Amino acid sequence: LKTGFLKWKPDYDSAATEYGKAAVAFKNAKQFDQAREACLREAEAHENNKAYLFIDSYEQAGMMLKEMQRLPEAVQLIEKASMMYLENGTPDTAAIALERAGKLIENANPEKAVQLYQQAASVFENEERLRQALEMLGKASRLLVRGRRLDEAALSLQKEKSIYKEIENYPTCYKKTIAQVLVHLHRNDYVAAERCVRESYSIPGFNGSEDCAALEQLLEGYDQQDQDQVSEVCNLPLFKYMDNDYAKLGLTLVVPGGGIKKKSPNAVQDKARGPAAAGSHADEEEDEYSGGLC
Repeated sequence: LKTGFLKWKPDYDSAATEYGKAAVAFKNAKQFDQAREACLREAEAHENNKAYLFIDSYEQAGMMLKEMQRLPEAVQLIEKASMMYLENGTPDTAAIALERAGKLIENANPEKAVQLYQQAASVFENEERLRQALEMLGKASRLLVRGRRLDEAALSLQKEKSIYKEIENYPTCYKKTIAQVLVHLHRNDYVAAERCVRESYSIPGFNGSEDCAALEQLLEGYDQQDQDQVSEVCNLPLFKYMDNDYAKLGLTLVVPGGGIKKKSPNAVQDKARGPAAAGSHADEEEDEYSGGLC
């Protein structure tokens, strides 16, 4: 980088190479702070040389920060690199960098991870790489459910379902409908859950499917405050073998009103009168039809 009488311009290309070697040596020696510094110097040299490689150096510096457990700073640098990838016309690499940043911060800061996964999904979707976009959206939805951000989870699941419908993956649409209904019921929004099932009748093959029948049973039990029926449906393999976060929603679903099964007025009256009265009431019903309906 030094200049003199015979060297007027710094040799940024050679400097970048040497900084890169230094970064690798520091990393191997577990001296991550010096490795990060070398990566940033390498990025600066590449940038001065108008070389595209400087973006990779920022990402590598972020990974050094990750080794030092300085996760927010690591994510910040990787995000910066992803924006530069976008500006330089490599959106796929940008989306992969965003996914990597999301994985880094997922346990420490789920909210930030959701944001990064959603950004990655948008980039993939713009590039018409819908399967990769769905993978990112799925991660975001599960994190939202785990964090009990159910309103946002409902929107995220709807987005997933729309794309699955677009690529004609109908069986997965059914599974996303189940997840949606569970989220809506945990939000105590029976109307939204019912509407979700009703709208899904337009998906080919849904009406008459095992998923549809189970959801109708679930909604019926929830509406009638029948906890036994709701628990029975949520313990079906169809629900239990979903992604873990959605399966937990099923197992913890409690109907409003304490889940007391509704009883007929006659049964309530009989209980109040005692067993004898209940028996006489039963006899009356038997005698009424003893001669047959005709």
